[in-house]
Amino acid sequence: MPAVALLPFTITPSRKSSSPSAFRLTEKFVLLLVFSAFITLCFGAIFFLPDSSKLLSGVFFNSGVETDTSKTGTDRDANIFGADSVERKLAKIRKDHEKALNEAKDTLQKKPDEIKQDILSEKDKVAQENMVFKTNGGDAALPYLDFKRPPGAVGREPADPETRQKRDKVKEMMKFAWDSYKHYAWGSNELKPISKQGHSSNLFGSIQGATIVDALDTLYIMDMQDEFKAAKEWIEKNLDFNVNAEVSVFEVNIRFVGGLLSAFYLSGEEVFRKKAVELGEKLLPAFNTPTGVPWALLNIKSGIGRNWPWASGGSSILAEFGTLHLEFMHLSELSGKPVFAEKVMNIRKVLNRLDKPQGLYPNYLNPNSGQWGQHHVSVGGLGDSFYEYLLKAWLMSDKKDEEGKKMYYDSIQAIETHLIRKSSGGLTYIAEWKGGLLEHKMGHLTCFAGGMFALGADGAPDDKTGHQMELAAEIARTCHESYTRTNLKLGPEAFRFDGGVEAIATRQNEKYFILRPEVIETYMYMWRYTHDPKYRQWGWEALQALEQHCRVEGGYSGIRDVYASHPNLDDVQQSFFLAETLKYLYLLFSDDDSLPFEHWVFNTEAHPLPVIKKRTDK
Repeated sequence: MPAVALLPFTITPSRKSSSPSAFRLTEKFVLLLVFSAFITLCFGAIFFLPDSSKLLSGVFFNSGVETDTSKTGTDRDANIFGADSVERKLAKIRKDHEKALNEAKDTLQKKPDEIKQDILSEKDKVAQENMVFKTNGGDAALPYLDFKRPPGAVGREPADPETRQKRDKVKEMMKFAWDSYKHYAWGSNELKPISKQGHSSNLFGSIQGATIVDALDTLYIMDMQDEFKAAKEWIEKNLDFNVNAEVSVFEVNIRFVGGLLSAFYLSGEEVFRKKAVELGEKLLPAFNTPTGVPWALLNIKSGIGRNWPWASGGSSILAEFGTLHLEFMHLSELSGKPVFAEKVMNIRKVLNRLDKPQGLYPNYLNPNSGQWGQHHVSVGGLGDSFYEYLLKAWLMSDKKDEEGKKMYYDSIQAIETHLIRKSSGGLTYIAEWKGGLLEHKMGHLTCFAGGMFALGADGAPDDKTGHQMELAAEIARTCHESYTRTNLKLGPEAFRFDGGVEAIATRQNEKYFILRPEVIETYMYMWRYTHDPKYRQWGWEALQALEQHCRVEGGYSGIRDVYASHPNLDDVQQSFFLAETLKYLYLLFSDDDSLPFEHWVFNTEAHPLPVIKKRTDK
């Protein structure tokens, strides 16, 4: 991210949670003080009232303390009324009284935010222990019927005040983006923050509410309970998939299916599971091709599919049909219907039958013939998330999916050999491959790869963990440079390493920034794995640039030219800004116990899904 001087602005703390189950600070004080006074009164009564030994005996007998009904009356009375027993009871009362007073004292010395966090953490712990996902009946036996939510849905507040302040700033940005959408575009797919009205593209057909579904888990993770409740109510009443419209299977899957699945796993609310499975079933006709490789576009009422007209002679796109696996495996888990898992596993069978040029996966595959289209290879647009999902399929399977693991590491080896290069200035980048010729261009979308290499480093073969982490750090640095070398300190859509330039966009149609998350995503992963403070600093610089150049009265807008002296805004607040960019910033300034990687895997839209750990105990 941009290496610029810190831009001054006031940090605005996030609004306090209004959870009805959490005590207010004053209520907790009163309860603690009353409890302490009650124990003191009882303790004094035992010692100062007449014939206190008889009182003690009566209390212990009537309460059944340490009574053994298998003994005779004489033995039991000796047990209860013996002097040693009474002394033990008195010692216990003194100990409990002292403990209660110390707890009250400790609580009174805590700061209000610390008390609130203790309450929230305890509430989250209880919810985690007791949350069992159930259905309303009618489904087959569900593998997840006794699944308990993994830890970390709402992490602790960072101990460091400065980090906590920065995370609060991210939460304030989320609230502003959400409130703006709700005020000006509620129910629409996205917001036009300058025009202050709704916006929609052809990606979702006439399905509405993309921002609401995409933002669900971010709202939950940030403990924005009122906003999460409003989103849930809209989904219950208004989210409708019975529309005569053509949609992008890929976009609807990663945003709507992924968002609903994540919201279910975080909250346990049945409406999200039902909606996710309903939508998943409506996407199944996309797989009705001779090979089973799905169409890119589907009319979800008629079930008729087709591919993008521009896609290499009617081909399906690698990043689109290769980015269904995580969601569809979970759909099978939550529905008891193996068809979802079967569809995505069949895609692997098709791919494994094909020869890969130089070990690489071309971006286009014809779903009728089962043959590659033109030999264009990219770890950016058209290819990116295919590689991500191979790795995450293995991780999400609790490292049982050996086929996914092998496919990932074999592909990374080919990418290192044929696509990764170093510029004369020492910047490592991932070029694109077109029929054997390299185009020395790297897209903003490709910048996710730094985080992917870090995430996959531990499983790398032949002791290549250190090498993978070095590669991840080099990609992070290159993408950071693409930000710092612009006037607005936000990165372009693509940047080049030819003609004497490095990490700079040279074509006008590559100079825009649409609030994308990939660079910040890599910062977050690199922070988790290295705790090098520069990644938080780079993220903070990016946040400041977003605030200075993208924040307008009605929300956040993309920019048409990041090299201009003054931003020319595109007037779109993308749904992924709330789903990904702000979530990754929030996690960057959170402790590692927030959505820990050993329990959660993020889909390509940053929706956390739990690792599938099969239960063997019944």
